[in-house]
Amino acid sequence: MTWGPVFGWLHILTLVLAAGIIVGLYFLLKCMGEKLRFFTLFVLSFAGIGAIVYNLVKWGSPLQYLPLHMCSINAILLPITVATRNKTLGNLLILWCVGALMALLFTYGQMNYEIFSMTFAIYYFPHILEFAIPIFLFAFKMIKLDWHCILSTLLITIGIYTFVHLCNLGVNAYCLANNVLDWEGEVIWVNYMYSIEPSVAPLPLFWSLIPYSYWYMYAVFPVIAVILLIVYLPSMIKGRRQNKKKKAK
Repeated sequence: MTWGPVFGWLHILTLVLAAGIIVGLYFLLKCMGEKLRFFTLFVLSFAGIGAIVYNLVKWGSPLQYLPLHMCSINAILLPITVATRNKTLGNLLILWCVGALMALLFTYGQMNYEIFSMTFAIYYFPHILEFAIPIFLFAFKMIKLDWHCILSTLLITIGIYTFVHLCNLGVNAYCLANNVLDWEGEVIWVNYMYSIEPSVAPLPLFWSLIPYSYWYMYAVFPVIAVILLIVYLPSMIKGRRQNKKKKAK
């Protein structure tokens, strides 16, 4: 039994299950003491790193499974963020966790995964945690939601995206020049963070606006602005009200 088609009955069922896992985990964490909650989140935060190691070893083509997709970088940063409770990283991941959600919603590249296979589990469960844990960090006030981090979030995102694009160009040029083949006998070609072309939905929409590698992703920024507005607007309003009260005193 395969996972696809996208938004077919089985895919929707797994999305409902994912929501149930997140809600159940939230209430479980809520019942824990602060130290146990921290330890639990810290252990769970390594799920994505486990998936990275599995893919690097399992498929015998490590250049195609380097941890350079947004979700993989999210997975690497997550244990550091939980351990340090770093405000800059936490506010960065509250945006990046949306990428994990998109990976669960638009599973066009994973439609043929067998639902009871290790391949499915290694993809499905880490993405759930990569979406949920950053939200839990703020829900349990382990990290402060701070709109002043918007600029750092955007700059770090652009910096990493640019670095990954250069990695794509370098790996592809190397593999073409040296005839490095994948397990199917094809020359390896990578597209981490989809900087070369819009391989998954809904990215073709942004490509239609700016049909150039790397640059087309900048059309996503209005969407990012809306997401950040939704996330930070309540705290911005609350902060202004508090400042007005202080001035009134």
